[in-house]
Formats: sequence, C-alpha cells, structure tokens
Amino acid sequence: MKLLKEKIGYGFGDMASSMFWKVFSYYLPFFYSNVFGLRLVDAALLVLITRIWDGISDPAMGVIADRTHTRWGKYRPYLLWIAVPFSVCGILLFTTPDFSYAGKLVWAYATYIAMMTVYTAINVPYGAMLGVMSDDPKEKTVFSSFRMFFAYGGSFIALAAWQPVCDFFQNHYGLSVQGSWQSAMIVIAAACCVLFVCCFLMTRERLQTVSTVSVGKDFRSLLSNRPWWLLIGAALCFNLFNTVRGATVAYFFADVIGFDAHLELFSLSILFYAGLFLSVGEVANMVGVALCVPVAARLGKKSTFIMVNALLIVFSILFFTLPVSSTGFWLMLLLQIIISVLTGIMSPLVWSMYADVSDYAELKYKTASTGLIFSSSSMAQKFGGAIGGAAVLWLLDGCGYIARTSETSDAVLSQPAGAITCLWMLMTFIPAAVAIISICVVWFYPLTTSRVDDIVEKLKIQRGVKDAADSPAEDEATDFANV
Repeated sequence: MKLLKEKIGYGFGDMASSMFWKVFSYYLPFFYSNVFGLRLVDAALLVLITRIWDGISDPAMGVIADRTHTRWGKYRPYLLWIAVPFSVCGILLFTTPDFSYAGKLVWAYATYIAMMTVYTAINVPYGAMLGVMSDDPKEKTVFSSFRMFFAYGGSFIALAAWQPVCDFFQNHYGLSVQGSWQSAMIVIAAACCVLFVCCFLMTRERLQTVSTVSVGKDFRSLLSNRPWWLLIGAALCFNLFNTVRGATVAYFFADVIGFDAHLELFSLSILFYAGLFLSVGEVANMVGVALCVPVAARLGKKSTFIMVNALLIVFSILFFTLPVSSTGFWLMLLLQIIISVLTGIMSPLVWSMYADVSDYAELKYKTASTGLIFSSSSMAQKFGGAIGGAAVLWLLDGCGYIARTSETSDAVLSQPAGAITCLWMLMTFIPAAVAIISICVVWFYPLTTSRVDDIVEKLKIQRGVKDAADSPAEDEATDFANV
C-alpha cells in the first residue's frame, strides 16, 4: 500500500484543478453574458470554440508528456512548471478590460484560449500520473477516490465562497462588479498555485514505462482501441450531464427561484441561492466518492456505471415536478444532494476505468501511451463542457432569454414563458436524455472485472519488473534542492 501522504498529495492536484474548473463551468457563461457584457450568441460561440481547441490540444499534450524524461519522472514535473502560469491565466480570464465591444471579444478569446492551454498542460500529465503510481487496479481506484474527494472539496470551497468573496470586495473596498469578480479569482488562483506545488512534493512515479514506438503508431493504436472509444463516449455524456445542469443553475436561480427565496425551518430562515445549491452538491459529491470503492468492488465498474446513470435519469425527471415554494425548495435541495452523491460515485469510477484502458492498450499494442490515453479523458471532459456550455446559451437565446447587465444583475426581470420552460428542461429532461445515451454506450464496454485482473497479471510478466519500493525514493528536502 502506498503512503497516505501520497494519496492526499495526489488529491491536492485535482483540488486545485477543480476549484478553477467548477467556477469556469458554473459561472463563466453567466460572467460573460451578465458581467463582462457579451451577447448570448457570442458567448456561446466563444465557449464552444475555445473548449474544442482545448480538447484537441489534449492528445498532443499526452504525447509530449509520454516522452518527457526528468529526475522527477514523466508527468509529475508539469505540476511544478505550470502552476504559476495556470494561476495568472485564471486571473486574466476574469478581468474585464475597458475596451470596445470588439476589443473585449478579442480579449475574451485570447484569455480563454490561454487559460485552457495551460489547463491542458498541467491537467493531462496530472491525470496520467495515476497510471504510473501503482499497477494495482484496486489501488488505482483508491487513488482516484482520493483525487475526486479532494476535487469536490475544492469545488465546495470555490463555489460556496465565490459570491461571498465577490460581495466582500464590492462592499468593503467599493469595487465594481467586474473588479470584485477579478479579485475573487485572485484569491482562488493563489490557493491553486500552492496546492499544485504540494501535489508535486508529496507524490512519486513508481512504474517506469517507456514508449518505444512512433507517435503515429501510438495514435493508430489509440484509434483502434475499442474500449477507449466506448469509454470516451460514455465519459463525454457524463460531463455533458454535469455541465448542462451546472451552467444552468445561475440562470435558474436568477429567473425561476429569485434573489430573495429562503429555506424556512421553524424559526430558521436561510437564503436559498445558487452558491448554496451548488456547494451542498459538492459536499454530497464527496459522499459519493467515498462510496465509489465499496460499490464498485461489489458490483464491478461497468455495472456501477450503468446503475448510477439509471438513477440519475429517475431523479432528474423528478426534479421537474417540484413546485417553486418553500417546500419545493427543500425538495430541490434534497434531489440535488441525491443527484450529486450519484455523480460523486461516477467521477473516480471513470478515471479508474481510464487506467484500465491504459493497461489494456499496453498489453495489446506493446506501447506505454498512458499520457495519450488519459488526455482523452480530459478531451471528453472539455468537449462535454464545450457542447454543454454552448448549448445552454444557444437554447436560452433561442427561447428569448433576456440577459442582465452589470447594473441590473440583481434586478427582477420578467422572462418570456419560453425561457422559463427552457430553464426547467435544462435542469431535468435534457440531462436525463444524456444519461440514457451514456447507458447505451457503456453497455458494450468489454473490460469487466475478471478481464482487467487477467490483463494486470499478463502485464506483470510483460514488464518483467516489480514496482519500486513503496517508500519514496526522494524526500521533500531533496525535491526542493533539485528545484
């Protein structure tokens, strides 16, 4: 068994990534349309183009990482090298310059593309580390669970604190709405930089994998890898499910729930707002992550994937039946908790399944393309985010949604009936339909538990070597000296 410190350190990496990613997924469309000042149709195209570019760049980063060789390993050094650029680009992304509309649009494209490029440069190697930290499929699930537990913890902190931090800078320092959003991102960016450095210091690469074939053969092997195709399709649907619901929440609360809704319990009255709804979901996600290992061990990864998606369909449709009332608000929060527990089970499961696909590829094609395999998971995540984020904005625009300006961000606007119906559909039936597609895709996924166990045993023979010792070969002091 690997050290607990190393599992926690690995978790820190996705804690940092998720603090940024959830803010991007849940608040960036709202930021562009209601704070930055872009038209909905322009914001939708921006989100789509930049996320597609980001997804396309992932395999290239995977190939680069697979062929990187340093004293710290192949993938781990990128945590150190990219931490500062990652944080700086996040701050620029949430900066609103005093430009003309055309100038602001150019700024938005430049900063978004820069942010997604550095996100790829740090997140793809980080994900690939899972394939070289252990050769035990069960321990990979444990590492993946630690990763997602800390990821949701970071998401909870970012989402719960976002609006209060924005309000703090606006109320105590007299900043504009745009300035308060930028300042909030500065706080988050600084925390992310520290977490990435801690992840670098606390983790180790133990499996020495070497890619001995050409880049072209790596890609040809990937394209003929049937489990990879099926898993990437299922993962894309899963991320599309999360993005559609998440990107809709800010709009749903602004125009369906309202700004003065409260959860009433006896004499207790709690403001029911988007940040509370999302952050409670992140805590529930953490519960789901803790359930992933025992559930997957009992049912198998494939069966767990199918079962969770089936339940997501049921509870997403139930959400549509809830009234906009004090009782309805409590039921909405309850269903958000249940749905988030289920998506929490899914997240580490998907990453662990990618590690199995990587082992399958190494055995069948005799090539160590771990970075390329894991970059595909990041690509699916970003394509899901691109399609989901753009679809939300396009559908709202098509239904006549009236966007707010920075001066009317908290105003009560009378939205057309079609826009309100669209918001309800985006929270319920549309994600449910995506979950149905996900089940259909993963039904044909061939890597069952017994087959994965067989692959692991054959790989041990093929590699001909044992793992390095469980105790780290370097300590933190040595790493600091090497840096």
